[in-house]
Amino acid sequence: MTTPPPPPSSAAQAARQILTRLHDVMASRTNAQAKLNQVVQIIGEALDSEVCSIYLLREGVLELFATRGLNQEAVHVTKLALGEGLVGTIASNIETLNLDEAAAHPDFAYKPETGEEMFNSFAGVPIVRRERAVGVLSVQHRESRRYDEVEIEALQTVAMVLSELISNAGLVDENLPGATDSFDTSTQRLDGLKLVDGMARGAAVFHQPRITIEHTVAEDIEAERHRVYSAFDKMREQIDKMATQAEFGGGGEHDEVLQTYKMFAYDEGWSRRINEAIDSGLTAEAAIERVQQRTRMRMRQIDDPLLRDRMHDLEDLSNRLLRIVSGQVGTAAQMGLRQDSILIARNLGPAELLEYDRRRLKGVVLEEGSLTAHVIIVARAMGVPVLGRVRDIRHKVREGDMLLLDTMDATVIVRPSAQLDEAFDGRLARTQKRRAAFAALRDKPPVSLDGKRITLMINAGLRDDVTNLDLTGADGIGLFRTEFQFLVSATMPQRERQQRLYRDVLDAAGDRPVVFRTVDIGGDKALPYMRSDIEDEENPAMGWRALRLAMEREGLMKSQARALLEAAAGRTLHVMFPMVSEPWEFEQARALFAAQRDFLCKRGAKLPSAIQYGAMLEVPALAETLDLILPHLDFLSVGTNDLTQFLFAADRSHPKLAERYDWLSPAVLRFLHRVVTIVGASPVKLGVCGEMGGKPLEAMALLGLGIERLSITPAGIGPVKAMIHSLDVQKLRDFMPQLIAHPPAKPRETLLGWAKDNGVDLSL
Repeated sequence: MTTPPPPPSSAAQAARQILTRLHDVMASRTNAQAKLNQVVQIIGEALDSEVCSIYLLREGVLELFATRGLNQEAVHVTKLALGEGLVGTIASNIETLNLDEAAAHPDFAYKPETGEEMFNSFAGVPIVRRERAVGVLSVQHRESRRYDEVEIEALQTVAMVLSELISNAGLVDENLPGATDSFDTSTQRLDGLKLVDGMARGAAVFHQPRITIEHTVAEDIEAERHRVYSAFDKMREQIDKMATQAEFGGGGEHDEVLQTYKMFAYDEGWSRRINEAIDSGLTAEAAIERVQQRTRMRMRQIDDPLLRDRMHDLEDLSNRLLRIVSGQVGTAAQMGLRQDSILIARNLGPAELLEYDRRRLKGVVLEEGSLTAHVIIVARAMGVPVLGRVRDIRHKVREGDMLLLDTMDATVIVRPSAQLDEAFDGRLARTQKRRAAFAALRDKPPVSLDGKRITLMINAGLRDDVTNLDLTGADGIGLFRTEFQFLVSATMPQRERQQRLYRDVLDAAGDRPVVFRTVDIGGDKALPYMRSDIEDEENPAMGWRALRLAMEREGLMKSQARALLEAAAGRTLHVMFPMVSEPWEFEQARALFAAQRDFLCKRGAKLPSAIQYGAMLEVPALAETLDLILPHLDFLSVGTNDLTQFLFAADRSHPKLAERYDWLSPAVLRFLHRVVTIVGASPVKLGVCGEMGGKPLEAMALLGLGIERLSITPAGIGPVKAMIHSLDVQKLRDFMPQLIAHPPAKPRETLLGWAKDNGVDLSL
């Protein structure tokens, strides 16, 4: 931020011209209504728009407060509920609309008293205060046209200034949507999404107080620019210091996370956008908030969860910068945790989490958050349980409230009663006792009552996950998801970096096998730096992803192949290709590895002592050509997650379908039985590496079908091993043919009954 600022953009100039005129209006002694009447005239004239209107939130509805171009009789008469019409949609979604034919929009609602039927084009922006829409600023025009980006940015800047004006004038509801006059102090049970496993008890601590911007229009633009320069310097200094003090030991993906986070802090595009907002006439605080609001709006429009998570990192930095420039630097981390605490936040960045005292921080509850967010990687490394997607948590909890967090149950209990507190203690004690019992099984092999030795391996994706081999006593890693390194990186990981990760994993595993799955990207795992070929897919789960994408990106696959071959020098390399649909795809991928092996051999590089090639059976079509592919395979692994959604044509991420189709349904069991029969006649090793194998009852069914190799989550090793120790496998295999040939109406209940009758331990 020390370089001279670029000349003001056309958008900044347009906004500045409007703000210059608005400054005099705001400074005048006229009443608020008169000011709003002047505002719509100024904006309408500046944008050459025939209509300009301001709607404000009053008593839970959006009321037309001022207009230029619509019937004046409609002022204070026309009202829209949140979500009603274009104006209500803008406020409800906190989004911008820019339409050349307003009436064609599905949310259009005609209000006859306004006389707006003669106007075709429409653009509107939310007026936001404290992250909530308190009104809408809109313009309309007879001509059918979309408003220019310059005009939209000018409207967004003016909307920010209006939020200050209407708040100071007391024109909007003091209690914003979601707030209540009296705070509910009863016990509440809130549901969320498990992000990091664990149970915790602690007092609620809010990550940071809300920063309310009181002054939006700048008196001296250069002074505001200097304030932002200084804040950027201080923020970057904090980030640099934090990156050097992160104590995880031995490196890991969290190091890459911090480097990516640091890259955002030094991003010139971000600082340039803030500079442009200052050029438009905003104060430093308002400029940062203006850019942040735009980021939030973009986040709501992004379908790609990975890219949305990266934008959360940028928002985290915006919050940090805003606190520095406003002088309100106190967060709960800076003030220090005084007791065992559970942190409450809308979202967190990785750097913010690192600032907390790990001795006192027992858990985190977020209003947002996702499994692929950078902060979750760091939380997992810190051993802090995290529950995400807890709606309105910040409005249902007060500072100091006691919380009981159980991410395994995906719940947080607020202000628990004595009975709930006691029950939680009992559950925690049982969990700890059960974990102790599972830990005691670590060195005992998974052998059934009738002497069957089952191979139990873990799924992994992080360097740190390898430590679970020793903690669980697993036989190896049956699935190492190599794409995670690509997902947490800001740019494509270089071959040397990939090689370093793979070698570290192999070194940590010792003589235990590690099966590396080549990159499975695309679908719900799109990379922001490699999006051109996979944008706008109607069905990304069945689109250009996994092996399809990797083989087209030959440079990507060659780089990974060489990294794996070099990392496994002197050892056996196990490599597995995802989403193989036909035998020729496997042959093509294997040929690429062979060519890279020959290339390295000619250069005198050290090579693996042996290479085992495998494929994932996720696409049902592959089952129809198993006889063709088996002679070329060393092992085959069934990926039950994708396989199930493809069998049932049911998107597993769809909330209404996620629980609809059962892994123990006749279709799944019959499909797997057929695969076991075909593969059983060959020397190919068959296993399962999906979530199905990590649940005791489902794992029992797999063993009954004849599958004896499972690769599962580390947390599932103990429960599944306990199940195996209590199971007579052959007795179950004698029972399964009847279940498959004549499936009952509820196979799950039948299997549960069989397990109970035969003393099988299915506890978690």
